Amino acid sequence: MVKRTERKIKIAGTGMYVPDKVLTNADLQKIVDTTDEWIVTRTGIRERRIAAKEQATSDLALLAARRALKSAHLEPADIDLIMVANNTPDTPFPSTACWVQAGLKAGQIPAFDVVGGCTGFIYGLIVAEGLILSGTARRILLIGAETLSRITNWEDRNTCVLFGDGAGAVLLEESKDDSGLLSHFWQADGNLGPLLIQPAGGSRLPACHDTVAKRQHFLHMKGNEVFKHAVKRMGEAAQEALKRAGIKKEDINWFIPHQANIRIIEAAGERLNVPREKVYVNVNRYGNVSVACIPIALDEMRQAGQLKKGDIIVLDAFGAGFTWGAVVYRW
Repeated sequence: MVKRTERKIKIAGTGMYVPDKVLTNADLQKIVDTTDEWIVTRTGIRERRIAAKEQATSDLALLAARRALKSAHLEPADIDLIMVANNTPDTPFPSTACWVQAGLKAGQIPAFDVVGGCTGFIYGLIVAEGLILSGTARRILLIGAETLSRITNWEDRNTCVLFGDGAGAVLLEESKDDSGLLSHFWQADGNLGPLLIQPAGGSRLPACHDTVAKRQHFLHMKGNEVFKHAVKRMGEAAQEALKRAGIKKEDINWFIPHQANIRIIEAAGERLNVPREKVYVNVNRYGNVSVACIPIALDEMRQAGQLKKGDIIVLDAFGAGFTWGAVVYRW
């Protein structure tokens, strides 16, 4: 168990961006053999956002970043590190974070990506905490951004209904009061990697005629197995993070889980005994936006005035790797 200090990091600003194009379940019925009822019953998703042809992941990230900076009343010159959690980079290299740095004209500050499946934003928060409290960085811009539509197989009715594009960003700095990140828990199990994977495009299976023909550059998922592990691990992660923070389940004001699908969200909430009205859900409007789910939710809630000073929030995610993690945060 990691010993925690009294010092904490806090979220000083939030921002989000989702593309204009809306892809509804009715639209999907024209592409694959599915129905609105089938999709809603199994996933809770009614629509998702799709990036324009000219938009890359960094473009979405950049727009969310600018809004986060504005909400924090800061300029690019006020930050000294950029982290972008994503699984769909503009290019294998340079990193998406470097493209964002260039777009922000943020100067020659460090910039790097965090690749942790759908848990990437949680991993990023934990890394940022260490960097800020060690004095390595004063303010960090952490972004979760995806263009999952680019690696979605639109001929696979089981996966193409799930994913969307979008970005969310937070501005992080050391807290001067009792608000901030109280505890965290994170783990991974690489033995289960083949259950949720983009097989080709890396050094294992470089792009070639065969990998393209076999559609190996798209996301492949064994849904039933992923579901079982996600529910179990998200429940464990949240409970352990609460234990480390010394917070009881009944003191949770908001549970903000990764928006994989409504069944996973509800099952994870039930494991924590959190009433449904305290579980934030937007999967119906955006689908699974991977690392962008949680920061998008935080920005929506902040703008709607749903987050009150002192609220105890649990952020919880599970993703490819397999990876999982949770954070307890006092607003």
